[in-house]
Amino acid sequence: MKIAWFCIPAHGHTNPTLGVVKELTSAGHQVFYFSFEMFREKIEKAGAVFIGCDGYDFDMEDKENADRVGKDKVFATELLVSSTLALDEMTTEKIGEIKPDLIVSDSVAFWGKLVAMKHGVPYVSSTTTFAFNRYSAKYMKETPWDIAKMLFALPRINKQINRLREQGYPVKGLLEIVQNDNDTNTIVYTSKYFQPVAETFSDRYHFIGPSIRPITEPVAKTAEKTVFISMGTVNQNREFYRSCIHALGKTGWQVIISMGTNTEHFDNLPDQVQIHASVDQMAVLSIADAFITHCGMNSASEGLYFKVPLILFPQTPEQGAVARRTEELGAGIRLKSIAEKDILEAVQTVLTDPSYKRNAEKVSDSFRSSGGAAEARQFLEELAGHAAAARTYGIDR
Repeated sequence: MKIAWFCIPAHGHTNPTLGVVKELTSAGHQVFYFSFEMFREKIEKAGAVFIGCDGYDFDMEDKENADRVGKDKVFATELLVSSTLALDEMTTEKIGEIKPDLIVSDSVAFWGKLVAMKHGVPYVSSTTTFAFNRYSAKYMKETPWDIAKMLFALPRINKQINRLREQGYPVKGLLEIVQNDNDTNTIVYTSKYFQPVAETFSDRYHFIGPSIRPITEPVAKTAEKTVFISMGTVNQNREFYRSCIHALGKTGWQVIISMGTNTEHFDNLPDQVQIHASVDQMAVLSIADAFITHCGMNSASEGLYFKVPLILFPQTPEQGAVARRTEELGAGIRLKSIAEKDILEAVQTVLTDPSYKRNAEKVSDSFRSSGGAAEARQFLEELAGHAAAARTYGIDR
């Protein structure tokens, strides 16, 4: 089986796929992974053939562009179209050479879906967030104002869609590109239990659980309670970190903070507070008793996998959806503010109320009992088999 795999230039979207890629290549299948140079080593280590998308005037690589995508749908559509057309000649050539049985594409790497449409190759969505339909989308809390702005922008969006049609992409409208339905074959890196309104999704959706990396550098537990704090590599809210240090530095707990490039702004730390640019997150979570998190899907899933209750501090609508679901399941508590008293109160609550730990364990059990990479491989093998049979039937007929 040959698979062409497309992803956006983001660690949070690439890392979860690598276990599935390794499972496929270990079984003798060929995976051709369209990505970016910064991910080459990881992708090749998983056994895939790396195909670089760098150097094609690919606007999604620009961080300012990436930040603006979630806020401006017209800009996002223009960026999607421009990026797809920038890659068009290369992808057309490569797909012609590879002749893949399937195209798997990240749910927001829309150019992968467009390539599948243009070349008539069966498409599979790889979803590293929650799966979204009209029921689960309510977790994103899109406002009437957001919807009104979208309707106002439709003429400009349609102009961009026409650019795709002119280059042979059989696209009817924006929703066809950005929205999957119950007929879309989809791999979702969470469990049915954690997925909001999972019962509204068809059996074409395979909830395989999160990809958890092995621990590479064990971390010593030096206190009765360990609190881990990570807001992802892009959050540079110094006031938040200072409040955490002041609030938790007096408790006697072990406090480990992963802060990205912000570490030089903090000195005279209490003895039990450790600040790092990065850590082996799996190792820290394996000893943690509470996790203050921005609720990125991967981070929240990793915390819950290790049965750690979460203190929820989301920064985007997607992270808000993860926070809301975690609250619903009783596995975490939302941070009221970055005031020291609110931080201390939230951590004390999850450490002293055993229900948070019990509910985190339930989510963990659901992750561990999901089918994982092996289920994804079997699903893709089945789809490729159906596609081959359909081609044979068409020829024979």
